Amino acid sequence: MQLTFLTIARDELAEVKRFYNRQQQGLGDAFKREAGAAAKLILERPLAWQVEIEPARRFLLNQFPYKMVYLVRAEQIIVIAIMHQHRQPDYWVERTTSTPSEHNKNNQ
Repeated sequence: MQLTFLTIARDELAEVKRFYNRQQQGLGDAFKREAGAAAKLILERPLAWQVEIEPARRFLLNQFPYKMVYLVRAEQIIVIAIMHQHRQPDYWVERTTSTPSEHNKNNQ
């Protein structure tokens, strides 16, 4: 199985990292490490986490108030959003119907 990020989700990850690094040096790097660990866990057990809005699932980060929203499709896991847990809860819903050409093929 392969884990990929939609380009917009990768952009969200980078923006959150920049935000936290502006707050405190190294904090954004810690966020990115936690997101990377989350991606590995999702890859190992993609169906282990709760459905957010069908067909998307969510993985809640431990140290930061963010979650990774992802889809499981055949042999691919697609991260569609890196989102704050308490803001704009369903802004990403239209991403569940995105096409494979919109995916960033770089693995986390």
